Amino acid sequence: MKAVNNYIIVKTIKVEPEKVAGLIMTDETNVDNRYRKAIVVSIGNLVEGVKENDTVYYDKIAGHGIHYKDTLYHVIRSGDVVLID
Repeated sequence: MKAVNNYIIVKTIKVEPEKVAGLIMTDETNVDNRYRKAIVVSIGNLVEGVKENDTVYYDKIAGHGIHYKDTLYHVIRSGDVVLID
């Protein structure tokens, strides 16, 4: 599977629940967190500054999901990446 143009294929990393003031915050309850953490699987030929296997944060409403070989990936544009870890 290979991304084209300015698209990036990522696999979302599940973030472990954390405790805040005694409450357990999961992805579902942490609505204030606008960004998701992911590993870059493939980058398009026009993408600059991001490499495969980089850990990135992207806007959770960006892009769309795609199932490939029983795994869910997300396809986002390079402009949706807000941070490279």
